[in-house]
Amino acid sequence: MLLVEDHRDIAEMVYEHLEQQGYAVDYAADGITGLRLASSEDFDGIVLDLMLPGMDGLELCRRLRQEARRDTPVVMATARDTLEDKIAGLDAGADDYVVKPFELRELEARLRAVVRRYRGEVRPEVLQVGDLSLDTGSWQVRRAGRSLTVPPISLKILTVLLRASPRVVTRRQLEQEVWGDIVPDSDALRSDVYNLRKVVDRPFPRPLIHTSQNIGYRAADDT
Repeated sequence: MLLVEDHRDIAEMVYEHLEQQGYAVDYAADGITGLRLASSEDFDGIVLDLMLPGMDGLELCRRLRQEARRDTPVVMATARDTLEDKIAGLDAGADDYVVKPFELRELEARLRAVVRRYRGEVRPEVLQVGDLSLDTGSWQVRRAGRSLTVPPISLKILTVLLRASPRVVTRRQLEQEVWGDIVPDSDALRSDVYNLRKVVDRPFPRPLIHTSQNIGYRAADDT
């Protein structure tokens, strides 16, 4: 496990608890070191603070997903407790979010849960619709031979749509797949689908992401 936390007392408490539970733990006290370790080493999971020197947790998580192409499970642990903060953390690529002060057993349980989900995922596969493909092992998206950079939340949406293709996925189903029980405002999904289309549809001659009026979205090659 990797623990990225600049508050020494909290770091020592979490570190000792995880070690007592049998985890091997590496530690970083700032965002830059945390990103370097997370990008270069293979960890089962990451406990990540948001307010860090050098680079905050949101930027670390975004760069881990987009630049390093790492899908290591991340639990954000922070004092920021508003709905907007939680959505920002999940949009950056976090798998779960726990608010300080937290019980150590709850943090460990959440960490175990995201690791179980990660390990229990379907084996890496290539999802494809038309000339658009997504490799779930590397999370690389390509269309017409071009490599595309898809924002983390839009990448989750794309994965759900490709797996369901050509069926329609309702808005509610998409929201639950992406955000779980933390329901965003009514425009969040529309905005993220718009961002997805900008990357995978706009530069190409025909769209593959379609809207089913008042129902949801689907990925399909209708030509």
